[in-house]
Amino acid sequence: MIPVLILLLLHQSLAEKVCINISDYNFRITVPHGNITEKLNHEVKCENDGDPCFFGCKPSNKIWFEGSSACLNASVNVGNLTYYYTLYEYTNCYQCQCQETSILTLFHNLEGIDHGMKQMMGLICIKDLCPDLFRNSHGVKKAFIRVEKQIIHHIMDTSQPEDGSFRSHRLKSMSLNIFKINNSNLNVSEATIPIDVPQLHPSNKSFVPEVWIPVNALKAIPQEERCLGLVSYMHHSQFQFHNETVSSMVVRIELSRNHHLQNLMPPIKMIFSVKKQEKNHSQLLCHYFDEQDFDWKPDGCETNIGQDNVTCNCNHATAFAVLLIRIPIKEAHWKILSHISYIGCGLSAFFSASSLVIYVFSRSHKMDVSMSIHVALSGALFLLNSTFLLTEWGATVKLEWVCEFVAALMHYSLLCCFTWMAIEALHVYLLLIKVFNTYYKHYILKMSLVGWGLPGIIVATSLCVQNVKQFYGVTQLTMSDTNQTNAICWITDDSFFYSLNLVYYTLIFIFNSGILMAVASSICKMKRVLKTHSKHRACTDGKSSGVPQKFSTSCQSGFTLLGLTCLMGITWGLAFLGSGYVNYPVLYLFCILNSLQGLFIFVWICLLAKKHRRREMEDKWSSTPVRTSDINIQ
Repeated sequence: MIPVLILLLLHQSLAEKVCINISDYNFRITVPHGNITEKLNHEVKCENDGDPCFFGCKPSNKIWFEGSSACLNASVNVGNLTYYYTLYEYTNCYQCQCQETSILTLFHNLEGIDHGMKQMMGLICIKDLCPDLFRNSHGVKKAFIRVEKQIIHHIMDTSQPEDGSFRSHRLKSMSLNIFKINNSNLNVSEATIPIDVPQLHPSNKSFVPEVWIPVNALKAIPQEERCLGLVSYMHHSQFQFHNETVSSMVVRIELSRNHHLQNLMPPIKMIFSVKKQEKNHSQLLCHYFDEQDFDWKPDGCETNIGQDNVTCNCNHATAFAVLLIRIPIKEAHWKILSHISYIGCGLSAFFSASSLVIYVFSRSHKMDVSMSIHVALSGALFLLNSTFLLTEWGATVKLEWVCEFVAALMHYSLLCCFTWMAIEALHVYLLLIKVFNTYYKHYILKMSLVGWGLPGIIVATSLCVQNVKQFYGVTQLTMSDTNQTNAICWITDDSFFYSLNLVYYTLIFIFNSGILMAVASSICKMKRVLKTHSKHRACTDGKSSGVPQKFSTSCQSGFTLLGLTCLMGITWGLAFLGSGYVNYPVLYLFCILNSLQGLFIFVWICLLAKKHRRREMEDKWSSTPVRTSDINIQ
């Protein structure tokens, strides 16, 4: 067992005592508000009233061994989310809840410890005892990475080996090799020299990468300051902010505090053994971890994929890994699609706003339910297109909440669009399929509560769990041929994106497609009836119906189906055809149709307004008043 964990003596019992028991090489402390256990396999668990916690103690001269068991007198002081214990004649201890505020305070306290390895052991122990917090809190991850880097440099400064040798420090989740490179090591004819990456376990030797450092870059550093540190990680959860798929071991390369390896020529060469690529629509790319933006980026790295390994040539030193990513869009296509999207969304936003203006100033249409639903969908599209135009700008603002707000607002407007598309389909069903008993009290109010309220509940719930899991923020898009990234404000968690948005739209798509097929079937039946009636009338009158009339009827039916397809958002289903791989024809069709949806609905509303005016004129001149239903589709 790790010696420092044996010193985690905490908390009072019912009589202000701390009881320790070591049996079968399992370590256990019993306290009134929690328990800490360490098993033979180094698995440590701390619980306080069912919640995870962290225990820490200052060193003690007391030695515990197999079979030890005792209860120690203790005094307890309660602080903010922290319990402080004084075990008389032994040590002082504390217990903290696994919450962001208390854990960040612990990170700050580690800076007061002079011994670098004790700092690192304490840091790793905190991470192991609060896994859920480290998994979900970006703030804790960022602080952990900063403190870990400081501790690594502290260890490099205080435990430098002799010239030409190296020193290893091994922990269960990471290992550190410190090399002191002298001039004799650099007197080689090759442009690069191999550096041994620390091995965590003998069983993973084939998984440890090979690293070569350029000689000329090391020669530029004075010999007394030529200290190089290589870190290998067993677990890399602290480097995952956006659910990246890391397919190799993470390796960190560090120099002493005053020196940096950057703009290297030749570059650092690393050969990673990687897991097999199982998805045809994904590819392996070398990335480095940007400790300013806390994101994986491919800048400055070239990728060469072999049969069972990946070679990375990078012109700077930091943390590296091979990531499995979805095949990105090429830069040329990305620019064209971006122009189409921005122009289309700008036009769509303008015409959606025009639809709202037409509705507001056209009094005769305000009581028409169909027109109200069309305009509500236009309003949702206006909100979606407007926020889309702000996504890249929001990613450049330093205030994080701005990008989070833009991403949340765009998500809300997208869900509103999907919901109002479903309401359009439901309305069509009530009026064309279920034609009887279609009166509903406060119909438009109920539809509005669903159309605007349901997406609001979903987004508000997602924002409420921000302290546990952050779903909105800056997302990086990568272009395949240049490895350049483009930052936008959107959903950062892929699992959340697919489990919510995709499932939500899939259900709506199935429902709307069913309604559209039922409407198409009804139109076909009506055409057959009209055709039979026309033939009968032609036989009676002795005339044949002309081809232009048939063509006009077919075109009218076709335009009706196209209009309903647009209103119901069936064109969004093109995303299913392009999922999994980059299908450029589908992407172009998807961008053109859906970015111009606001324009199509504007034309539909204008045609309906014209039809309304013509019908009003006919009703005005007709001697028999025409009575319309409370909810009807035009």
